[in-house]
Amino acid sequence: MLGLPDHVRTCLFDLDGVLTRTAKVHAAAWKEMFDDFLRQRADREGAAFVPFDAVRDYDEYVDGRPREDGVRTFLASRGVELPEGAPDDPPGRETVNGLGSRKNDLVLRRIREDGVEAYEGSVTYVNAVRDAGMRTAVVSSSANCRDVLAAAGIENLFDERVDGVVAHEQRLHGKPAPDTYLAAARALGVAPGDAAVFEDALAGVEAGRAGRFGLVVGVDRTGQAAELRRHGADVVVNDLAELMESR
Repeated sequence: MLGLPDHVRTCLFDLDGVLTRTAKVHAAAWKEMFDDFLRQRADREGAAFVPFDAVRDYDEYVDGRPREDGVRTFLASRGVELPEGAPDDPPGRETVNGLGSRKNDLVLRRIREDGVEAYEGSVTYVNAVRDAGMRTAVVSSSANCRDVLAAAGIENLFDERVDGVVAHEQRLHGKPAPDTYLAAARALGVAPGDAAVFEDALAGVEAGRAGRFGLVVGVDRTGQAAELRRHGADVVVNDLAELMESR
């Protein structure tokens, strides 16, 4: 009834866009931060301002990646290189860490003002997985993962959490490297081949494929089903509840 191969015994879920309606919040925060930076840079250099695309640029360069990797990857696509700076750089300083801090401040402000909503179909599916006796983990690049889970009221649905904080502590490479998903599988005591990965980000499905997990489910919230498959998804659904109808 779960749409999973019989050998899958655990389920590893991404947070933003899979469990919670926060992917759009993140995309809007990235756009606000990058547009401010790009506009100021264009004004200084007398060049044309080309804004950040909250769909194409977000999906290709930042979605699913650790914050600083997202900054580096997008800026590299524009031929821009900034100094790394320090983790305590103030928001907006023209360093990788400074821009990342600014983006994080914008996300937290939007979450405080608007709250966090979980996808109903995802909550139904995770509950069904747990009712079937399977263990679960949430795997996110976000350092705010625990706060978002608590705000959405779903923190108790997961046995393990591997997020940006854990990745920093354990020096794990972020998605598209498989490290965080592999760490979650280890924490749950299963081999990757016995675990399913659920992801909406292209970098995330790449991580699932690279880790040789038993199933990689792409969750298409933005009309990128073909890209999710191309990057490594075995199955693509619009909502996790569809999996309960597939067998």
